[in-house]
Amino acid sequence: QVQLTESGGGLVQSGGSLRLSCAGSGRTFRTYPMAWFRQAPGKEREFVAYISWNAGNIYYADSVKGRFTISRDNAKNSVDLQMNSLKPEDTAIYYCAGGLRRIDSSNYYRGREYDYWGQGTQVTVSS
Repeated sequence: QVQLTESGGGLVQSGGSLRLSCAGSGRTFRTYPMAWFRQAPGKEREFVAYISWNAGNIYYADSVKGRFTISRDNAKNSVDLQMNSLKPEDTAIYYCAGGLRRIDSSNYYRGREYDYWGQGTQVTVSS
């Protein structure tokens, strides 16, 4: 069983930065493709960023491209999301997710491709 725990959320002013971290348990964490999703109040969960097991493939949602950076440290079983130039529309609960299998490049944005989810961390951006 794998457990994912997010941290680093909080309240920040528009234009500010936050760094989210996702700590994973389990020896095979380093083989998992990982992603960040978010869900704003009253909205559906949406894809934010993806990183393959060896960081060879990285994808971002258009809404965060150029502002967010996903990275991972397999030695530490962690995946981070550096968020810069934050906007009020970035306000949401952010979740990290991990997949047991390789995820096709056409499906990385689909939540159903991921087998493990964290409990989420709240990010609030004030205007």
